[in-house]
Amino acid sequence: MLRFAITLLAVITSSTCQKYGCLEGDTQKLNPSPEPHMQECTLYSKSSCCYADFTEQLAHSPVIKVSDSYWNRCGQLSKSCEDFTKKIECFYRCSPHAAHWIHPNDTAAIQAVPLCQSFCDDWYEACKDDSICVRNWLTDWEWDESGENHCKNKCIPYHEMYANGTDMCQSMWGKSFKVSESSCLCLQMNKKDSVAIKYLLSESSEESSSSSSSSSSEEHACQNKLLKFEKLKQKEGEQTR
Repeated sequence: MLRFAITLLAVITSSTCQKYGCLEGDTQKLNPSPEPHMQECTLYSKSSCCYADFTEQLAHSPVIKVSDSYWNRCGQLSKSCEDFTKKIECFYRCSPHAAHWIHPNDTAAIQAVPLCQSFCDDWYEACKDDSICVRNWLTDWEWDESGENHCKNKCIPYHEMYANGTDMCQSMWGKSFKVSESSCLCLQMNKKDSVAIKYLLSESSEESSSSSSSSSSEEHACQNKLLKFEKLKQKEGEQTR
């Protein structure tokens, strides 16, 4: 009976985390809340799974270390590459939606978060001439007794480690991310995500994986909404000039 109760509690906890809460990582809150004083990751300031003080680690360039993980084991990242790496870090640590893609066997991890092809291509372009010594940032480091990461192999350029943006997005963080076949039902780690999230988190979007017509409808609706969003932002930009 006790074993059943514990199992049931674990299922409920995982389900709650998936729908309403945050990932169960070492820096995340139990539930998202506003963080108006964030120094980085401000995309999530209105509803954040990380505390504002966490973002202090990302606020100054070059970023040396985040938690126990050093970013400079193969030299400092270029500013453009660092900016993309920050976007990924911010999503994992701070996004109130990350738990929608919670890993089924690890409540601190994500799996198959859909990234836009354009985002992955731009990320690869930004980092291709920087150097790296691990293909998978989650598993390929050598960790010392204090929990800090070190290279096992020599540093090589990103463009030698990864064939292209798709390879990089689907390898660097293990199975955390996937490249979406859609150009709208995917994340770009910017304000446009507010459009995609509406459809990605909807029940109809989840069901659409088994229905091509439903999927096409979702894609069309998302594209129309994104177009309106871009026109609105363009109009707002013109008014502030």
